[in-house]
Amino acid sequence: MGDCQKSGGSPVLTCMSPWSSATTVRIVSTITDRQYVTRDKGRLQPTDLGEAVNRLLVARAMELLDPQPGERIADLFCGLGNFSLPIARRGAQVIGFEGSRELVERARQNAAANGLVAQFEVMDLFAPNLAPYGRFDKLLIDPPRQGAIEIVKSLDAPFPGRIVYVSCDTATLARDAGVLVHTQGYRLAAAGVVNMFPHTAHVESITLFEREE
Repeated sequence: MGDCQKSGGSPVLTCMSPWSSATTVRIVSTITDRQYVTRDKGRLQPTDLGEAVNRLLVARAMELLDPQPGERIADLFCGLGNFSLPIARRGAQVIGFEGSRELVERARQNAAANGLVAQFEVMDLFAPNLAPYGRFDKLLIDPPRQGAIEIVKSLDAPFPGRIVYVSCDTATLARDAGVLVHTQGYRLAAAGVVNMFPHTAHVESITLFEREE
């Protein structure tokens, strides 16, 4: 795994990966201008955690996912569209799935406010059924602490070629990664962390899984 540190008074993300000895991204850079409705009856959203750190997280996720125009991408546990909107801005056809109807409505509002085309659907992601939506080229998974074991177990041919998994719990990430690698035929291609709360043990892990047909 990579680690996060402060350099020159600014948080810096350093991620170690097979294709690069180190990738360092300073949070002074921005990836896009977005407007968000940020709360759902007091539920904390990623955009409440600090726009600068959230932009860092989104930028790294987009680097790993590498959305391309015309690709079909599912954003699972999409919330307000924190990742869906940047995916849509890159020209991919994105469908965001979320268990909360209110969050889905706000995600739709956010897409409209930003002039982006993105589809959002309500789904119980602990009993997922993605088959009616057809094949996805890539997945972005950003689950709560329970992880996404039902999702990774349910994956079937034709498999997405790339999965970016954003996790707030290393134990459930390790469990789900084991299923992806040992059962579903993926390989762990890259991993890193974002220190969301300095001086605490809480970090967001970002992992990339790839699968060749």
